[in-house]
Amino acid sequence: MRSLAERSGANANTVVRLSQALGFAGYEACRNAFQDALRQGGEFYGKRAEELSGRDSASVLDAIREAGHRNLESAFTPESRVAIDTAARIMLEARQVYVVGVRSCYAIADYLGYTARMAFDNFAPRAGTPGDIRDRIALAGPGDVVLSISFRHYSVETIAAHDLALRQGARTVAITDDPRGPLARGAEVVMLPEMHGPQPLPSMIGAFALAEALVASMVVQSDRALGNITRFEQRLHEAGAYL
Repeated sequence: MRSLAERSGANANTVVRLSQALGFAGYEACRNAFQDALRQGGEFYGKRAEELSGRDSASVLDAIREAGHRNLESAFTPESRVAIDTAARIMLEARQVYVVGVRSCYAIADYLGYTARMAFDNFAPRAGTPGDIRDRIALAGPGDVVLSISFRHYSVETIAAHDLALRQGARTVAITDDPRGPLARGAEVVMLPEMHGPQPLPSMIGAFALAEALVASMVVQSDRALGNITRFEQRLHEAGAYL
């Protein structure tokens, strides 16, 4: 309530009176009603899938292609380029980098962490389970970076990891879809890829592009990345991982 009053330029009593004027017993009841509305008012996957029903394949594919171009462009705006280079520098300076993403964001987090570990030894192994995520982030502190990836309907495990990192003084980077969302709060760098398209789940093209760009920016800014990547590739060849 105090935070809302401060942001609106009013005082706490005014917020209470506004809640009552809207028909609620007090601020708590008003807040609960808005939280419920936010939980229920987002885009549901089923609704998105329903909107595809009856459309012809050609029009859907065209829409995905057009939206994909737009989403990709959103990852490389002037503001996004600054955020990419800033986040890359922060991660290069970190004692340890933890990348957190679950469900549809797991693949992005896994790809980012895997490619980054080819070149940099300060990236922690991927957390595999919700409990593992908390265990790993519990080790983070000042000097470490936690990069969290989540989009609406924001995963509770990722939000918890982000909040825990903040409490422990770690630096935080977020790839998300809303500058007012739970991962953006307190994050030092926020990257906001667009996610347009008719497919059942919001498009991840922009988010994947950001993951690739982050690693590339780190490589550009590092004098040790080339040697590390070369040795990593050579070890895999010697281990018989490639034809």
